[in-house]
Amino acid sequence: MSELVKCIDKGFVLWFTGLPASGKTTVARGVAEVLKSMGYRVELLDGDWVRKTINPDAGFTREQRRIHLRRVAWIARLLARNGVVVLCSFVSPYRSVRKEIRGIIEEEGIKFVEIYVKCSVEECIRRDPKGLYKKALAGEISHFTGISDPYEEPENPDVVVDTEHESVSECVSKVVSKVRELGLIS
Repeated sequence: MSELVKCIDKGFVLWFTGLPASGKTTVARGVAEVLKSMGYRVELLDGDWVRKTINPDAGFTREQRRIHLRRVAWIARLLARNGVVVLCSFVSPYRSVRKEIRGIIEEEGIKFVEIYVKCSVEECIRRDPKGLYKKALAGEISHFTGISDPYEEPENPDVVVDTEHESVSECVSKVVSKVRELGLIS
C-alpha cells in the first residue's frame, strides 16, 4: 500500500534551539509526527544523530560548533530545496552562528523558522537525561552550554515554546500553528 505524500516545490526548515535537555528533540519529533500525518515529507536532523553519523569528529569549541552547524545548514538546505520539510534540533548556542545558518537557508529562498525551546538551566540540570550536566558541573566536560559555555537566547525567534511550563502537546501545537500561520502548510 503506497502512502499519499504531499509534494511541495520547496520545503522549509524549522530550527529548534535551546539548552541541552530543554526538550528540543522531543518537541521536534512531535511536530514531525503531525506533519507526516498530514502527508508531508519530513526529515529530522538531531544533534546527537548528526554527531554520531555524519560529523563524528565535530568538537564543542565555538569555531568547531560553527563549522558543524554550517554543515547541518547545507544539508537542510539541500533537503528543503527538494520539497522536504526539515526539522533541525541543535543547541546552536550562539546568535551569530544562528544568523549565519539562517542566511545559508534563506539565500535560496527557503523559509527558515527559528523555534526557541525555552527552559531554565536549573530544570535542564534536574532533567539531565544523559548525565551531561552532572559531568560538566564536576569539570569532566569542557565547553558545556549553560555551564562553562554561554547560551545566547534568540532575540526575535519566530516561536517560543516553554517546555518547563507547557506540555509537549501544547508546544507542538504552537509550532504547527505558527507554520500554518506562515502559510507553509495548509
